[in-house]
Amino acid sequence: MYNIALVGCGRISKNHLESIAQLPEALQLVAVCDIIPERAREAGEKYNASWYADYDEMLARPDLHIVAVCTPSGLHPQHGIQAAQHGLHVISEKPMAITLQAADELIKACDDNHVKLFVVKQNRLNATSQLLKKAVDKGRFGKIFMVQSNVFWQRPQSYYDQAKWRGTWEFDGGSFMNQASHYVDALLWLIGPAESVMAETATMARKIETEDTGSAIIKFRNGVIGTVNVTMLTFSKNFEGSITILGEKGTAKLGGVALNRVEKWEFEDYDDDDRLIQEANYTPPNIYGLGHLPYYRNVIAALRGDDEPNTDGRSGRKSLELIIAIYKSAQSGKKVALPLKL
Repeated sequence: MYNIALVGCGRISKNHLESIAQLPEALQLVAVCDIIPERAREAGEKYNASWYADYDEMLARPDLHIVAVCTPSGLHPQHGIQAAQHGLHVISEKPMAITLQAADELIKACDDNHVKLFVVKQNRLNATSQLLKKAVDKGRFGKIFMVQSNVFWQRPQSYYDQAKWRGTWEFDGGSFMNQASHYVDALLWLIGPAESVMAETATMARKIETEDTGSAIIKFRNGVIGTVNVTMLTFSKNFEGSITILGEKGTAKLGGVALNRVEKWEFEDYDDDDRLIQEANYTPPNIYGLGHLPYYRNVIAALRGDDEPNTDGRSGRKSLELIIAIYKSAQSGKKVALPLKL
């Protein structure tokens, strides 16, 4: 049994709290924290946990084993490092940081304090994503030529106005860093390391510092060409979160609002997995999908030594590096090579 605390009781915290509640044989939520006391109290009372408005005070508890960090993106490293210094395992929401230096500092803190660092990339664990990953790993596509990901969502101005940190370079990043980070991670997971990227970004309609729209062309080391197209300006609601893979022996597309439907599945050779397509489709309660629960199951298995972490700090760093390269390309107007030099 692991005692877990959560810091940051905002938009994404519900997915964590609900997942923890479904694993009573392994996890016990003992504390929650938020700088807005009313929000902390509401979460604490709902999930029967102590609540705090002071993070240091919560970390001083002697009964904690794990801290889930759900604060604004730019604060993930700071809050993760503080937890690690108390000897606590860290679960960081995506992105783990918004600079590579901060990401490396978080990784080092966890290494130095001999605790594990988990970065939430729950879309990998959706049934549709698992089916696509198996097809890639089995070589069913043959030589892969192209991969495309579209994130056509809607974030009205009111979304950014709800919290001052949203849409800022210091604490959030833009549509690539925030909303599309799972999709960038999925491309690296499916296709492999990136060699270079060229990108264009723009702030077209929202009153924010960062981009609300952009496109990137990625050259992967294995020769695959990929594109990622992102906007938060889709009329009138979230429309599509998709990944398409085109190969010499197969074509597949995961679509729906958030990779929740198999929209194309055609291969030269039959495989028993083809019968699982309809079972893999699901209707997500929101764009976050249903992957947080299996993610927490993987965290428990990794802590017990029964499995490898689905996404550890070093794995989480890879997608962050590519997103930063996308920003560097958009700002410089030039192709950016990877890996980046700090």
